[in-house]
Amino acid sequence: MHKNFLSPVEIAEATITAGIKKANLSTVQMILLGFFAGAFIAFGANADIVIMQTFKRIDVGLMKFLGAAVFPVGLMLVVIAGAELFTGNNLMTLALFDKKITVLQLLKNWFLVYTGNFLGSVFIAYIVSASGLLTGPAADTAMNIANAKLSLDFASAFLRGIGCNMLVVLAVWLATSAQDVTSKILSCWFPIMLFVLSGFEHSIANMFFLPAARFLGLQVSWSKIWFDNLLPVTLGNIVGGAVMVPAVYYLCYILPERKKDFQSSKAS
Repeated sequence: MHKNFLSPVEIAEATITAGIKKANLSTVQMILLGFFAGAFIAFGANADIVIMQTFKRIDVGLMKFLGAAVFPVGLMLVVIAGAELFTGNNLMTLALFDKKITVLQLLKNWFLVYTGNFLGSVFIAYIVSASGLLTGPAADTAMNIANAKLSLDFASAFLRGIGCNMLVVLAVWLATSAQDVTSKILSCWFPIMLFVLSGFEHSIANMFFLPAARFLGLQVSWSKIWFDNLLPVTLGNIVGGAVMVPAVYYLCYILPERKKDFQSSKAS
């Protein structure tokens, strides 16, 4: 009988296999696919701004939900169309824990993909601002979002980054389990909708939100964007997505399997 989803142990094994493949991508692939992922997340973030621009006057909760409802298209594009997203690639630590990739391979992928994500996000931020797509209430909403993010202290941004990437990698985890496109879409939608609705912080999305506001006229330096938001959020994303979730699943699913394999090899 055909299975419509993978079990948790099977997801963990598939994630390790995916981590090995990601670690062995070429430099050009990492940068170009990273660029696409940044652009994909930016598309979702831009839609978030557009749909929220007037609903604040009606109901703040509804405004947040509608923004959260359209944002997940970015991860859907990454997972189904194919791209390399830094926050999703935090799950590569599962392959590292299993000694299938090296620390150097992991860091190379993260650095190049993160760079590609930044370039793709800023590219879309420039397009939507320079082409006049964000004007009036939409521009005001973009400015308000950026100011709120830049007003966070280091600890708040860091902690919100943890919560965000726990949900992002869980969305990828569920999408890995799903064996058809519709299931992958739903797997991406619910966790990502939840992180946006909750107000958590995503480093790659912020690579769109903050530059877009800067291009629209917000008086903020690139160094402030990096040090006041992207740095603490990125560190939080790593803790949530590269440490907490993969470590638990490695200890609970992979390590027992490896012990069984070891005992079986000794017995034979």
